[in-house]
Amino acid sequence: MRTLRTDAEREEAAALVQDRQRWLTLRGLPVPAQADAPALFRDPQTKPAGLFEDGKLLACVIPERDPDLGWGSGPCLFLGCVHTLPDQTDDITRLITLWASDFAARLDLPLVRTEALARHALDAEPIAALLRRLTDMGWDVKGSGPGREGDRVARLELAAQHRSGLSALIGCRVHEPQTSPDDRGIA
Repeated sequence: MRTLRTDAEREEAAALVQDRQRWLTLRGLPVPAQADAPALFRDPQTKPAGLFEDGKLLACVIPERDPDLGWGSGPCLFLGCVHTLPDQTDDITRLITLWASDFAARLDLPLVRTEALARHALDAEPIAALLRRLTDMGWDVKGSGPGREGDRVARLELAAQHRSGLSALIGCRVHEPQTSPDDRGIA
């Protein structure tokens, strides 16, 4: 995992987001209504991070410290705009989960939070299958409600945990996120 620093890396992340949104649309799955997520990754004021393997971008995310979510209380690392390369295994999500839990612990934050689009009840497919996979990875579902951009979302929390030896699997060169004064879209 590393902070995306160059225009080329930011453009690659924006393209990944567009590919993911197209993939979701073709399958009739929800895509955020309001946020222009590709533009967020191009914005030089945003500090996105990417998960790379052998130089290939597998996922991108915008980590933030303590944003105003309107749900949950206490400090956290928030993962905004989480996008993975389409047609990949859950291993990418598992790696992001392990990294986020360890990164939050290293920042002395007790929790990681994120949101997943949920247009219907949380026990209805396809969100139910996604939430089962995420809970199997250690995430706790904290109900549903409006997300940061107004879309209905499932609210997720993960306990921070130091994971010694993780650096052998995932290197981390991500900037320390600052407290976010503004709202960013979540996909």
